[in-house]
Amino acid sequence: MQKRKLGSSGLEVSAMGLGCMGMSFSYGPPKDKTEMVALIHAAVDHGVTFFDTAEVYGPFTNEALVGEALEPYKGKVVIATKFGFRLDPTGKEKWAGLDSRPEHIRQVVEASLKRLRVESIDLLYQHRVDPNVPIEDVAGAVKELIREGKVKHFGLSEAGAETIRRAHAVQPVTALQSEYSLWFRRIEAEILPTVEELGIGYVAYSPLGRGFLTGKIDETTHFAKDDFRSNLPRFAPEALKANLALVELLKEIAAAKQATPAQVALAWLLARKPWIVPIPGTTKLSRLEENLGAAALVLTPQDLLDITQAASHIPVQGERYPEALEAMTGL
Repeated sequence: MQKRKLGSSGLEVSAMGLGCMGMSFSYGPPKDKTEMVALIHAAVDHGVTFFDTAEVYGPFTNEALVGEALEPYKGKVVIATKFGFRLDPTGKEKWAGLDSRPEHIRQVVEASLKRLRVESIDLLYQHRVDPNVPIEDVAGAVKELIREGKVKHFGLSEAGAETIRRAHAVQPVTALQSEYSLWFRRIEAEILPTVEELGIGYVAYSPLGRGFLTGKIDETTHFAKDDFRSNLPRFAPEALKANLALVELLKEIAAAKQATPAQVALAWLLARKPWIVPIPGTTKLSRLEENLGAAALVLTPQDLLDITQAASHIPVQGERYPEALEAMTGL
């Protein structure tokens, strides 16, 4: 697995990371812990050194899983986690709003360090921008934690360009994590130029459109009530049907390249910029191996142009989040 540096920070990670959320949260019941530990170990064996989690995933259980699985690899892998939600400490309730007050950030970090079984968090993101706390205060709180050695790098998630600039002026931002795929390209107009200018890396979550770009989902697919996608407008049957044109495009290119649609979608992202790192999530070894195979898929400049232009002519139907969740993003 090749390595990439997240912007000018010097933080080096595998060209593709592993999003661990789905192992504990959002896509149905939590998966078997023993199987997920084995999957994370397999990822390390395949050269993955970048793992993504958050206290809200579970809540708390995903950090504990990742901490246990990666404890044997201390110093050899990079673990990213996040703060920013108000959570029930018992874990019985899900998040109950945003909270990025400096005192809360410190509490979250102390708890995350224990669950992750580390002395310092490699990359700490603000999960969502809190409109009630100035971003300068947030960046200042993380700056202090970095000074104390409890955090190594500061990141933002789903933040807008102005917020990124204001935070970066207080504490250099190593990475911005936001959604990016052929299915969601809103960040290309303003966000990508901003992070490139400032020397900030970009971590692309949901690079496969929450599974849609794999070609395994269509308008007949049924999502259980405990599957996050059942509440997303973009996964309503009529939207899925309309958006299948994008999957057909990927299938056509994949057939010519002797690859899969997922591999083409990931290779397209990898080819966009050398400081973009996708973090596809999975709970299956076969999917992990398929996704990582995208790193070896070579797309020519003409391939990239063809894919980008063709995708631009396919209007994506449906919002990516319900209105209340979309309002939490800075995009």
